[in-house]
Amino acid sequence: MDQDTTIKLVLADDHAVVRSGLRMLLDSEPDFEVVAEASDIESAKRYVRGHHPKVLVLDLNMPGGSSLEAIPILRQESPDTQIVVLTMQQEPAFAREALGAGALGYVLKEAADDKLVEAVRNAAAGTCHAVAWCPTRRTSRGSALSRSACRSGSCAGSC
Repeated sequence: MDQDTTIKLVLADDHAVVRSGLRMLLDSEPDFEVVAEASDIESAKRYVRGHHPKVLVLDLNMPGGSSLEAIPILRQESPDTQIVVLTMQQEPAFAREALGAGALGYVLKEAADDKLVEAVRNAAAGTCHAVAWCPTRRTSRGSALSRSACRSGSCAGSC
């Protein structure tokens, strides 16, 4: 794979086992190259500045600061780096806030094996990809959740 078509990535998640699994998933794609792994916000910022990846995969809950506050800073410092948020946060408000801050993707960790590769490809191409889960009705087991996906230029209202 030549350098022009390789999608360089930085992974940022505070759990080593999650980063390891994400690396295995992403490294299995022939055109992806994970260039760094960060366990906190400051490391993520440093690796983005140093490696200039095409895509940063960013956990929403990271030590060392707010990921939501870091998104616009990262976008300003590295405008060619697109951000895909990978999280356990199912509340639509988090998706709207992350996408409104400048992320181009929002993927739930429970859907990562199916959707993360697609979200990274879309982000690298400059296309929004939100896989947000929105409550639709109550059942005896709690909230039933339905998928709401947005692949337009503006994802902030996907739920």
